[in-house]
Amino acid sequence: MLFQDTSCFTMLFSDKRELLGLYNAVSGKDYKDPGLLEVNTLENAIYMAIKNDLSFVIDSQFSLYEHQSTYSSNLPLRMLLYLADLYADMTKNENLYGKKKVKIPPPQFIIFYNGVERQPDRRILRLSDLYEVEEEEHKLELEAVMLNVNAGHNRELLQSCKTLAGYAEYTACIRKYAEEMDTEDAVECAIAECIQEGILEEFLRKNRAEAKRMSIYEYDQARHIRQEREDARKEGWSEGWDEGRREGRCEGRREGRNEGRQEEKRIVAARLAEMGMTAEQIAQAVVERWLAEAGASGGK
Repeated sequence: MLFQDTSCFTMLFSDKRELLGLYNAVSGKDYKDPGLLEVNTLENAIYMAIKNDLSFVIDSQFSLYEHQSTYSSNLPLRMLLYLADLYADMTKNENLYGKKKVKIPPPQFIIFYNGVERQPDRRILRLSDLYEVEEEEHKLELEAVMLNVNAGHNRELLQSCKTLAGYAEYTACIRKYAEEMDTEDAVECAIAECIQEGILEEFLRKNRAEAKRMSIYEYDQARHIRQEREDARKEGWSEGWDEGRREGRCEGRREGRNEGRQEEKRIVAARLAEMGMTAEQIAQAVVERWLAEAGASGGK
């Protein structure tokens, strides 16, 4: 089978037997017949040319599974867009303007995360966190469960699904080799080692070329996204720092030099907090910046 515009995760679990095993591990169920799965993954969304990873109905329950190697707070919104297109496809032959109720399966949203950014074993992402204004009661809510499937996390889940555990080990192996060599060589070495160790052996032997191509693309793409975010974060922090310094100096002129420097530090910290920095990161950044400035001025 030729896989296009997909990922290794999707390739692995496009097999109904593997997908059923993953569902059983997540849900705690024990279904045996893969034929019970009604897979309806989006090939191309109607309006936006987007695709979700895996979606299916079993026992009148609708599951949307996404794999992510980079964290995004916008995932609930993306899930909502997927859901709307999937429901549109499900009901395309129904009379939505009639009196008879059009029944739809209730959805659940699971995100399998295996990025390098530290994340807890389990995290709930809510659509309401993206709303511009606070409401006493949200008229539309969507909750997605993000599960960290890196090696060493969610051990019970990985023990329940051998293929998911193998995928975690394969990913860790790529990262290990990528510290010593370029991405293409790292993926090749990881594939060879996993086959030798019996990790995803059948899958990697059967789909070696496609798995290698997708792994290289996924690893490089994730690294590129991390670099872009880091650059944007540094730029934002620099802007916040400079803005805080300017405001602090203005306060200093009004309140006196000592009071002004304290106000300057307070405003800088407030601006950096608005940029998303934690208290620990702010403290470290402030100390490092002031030491650097003190050193530069001392050397003149």
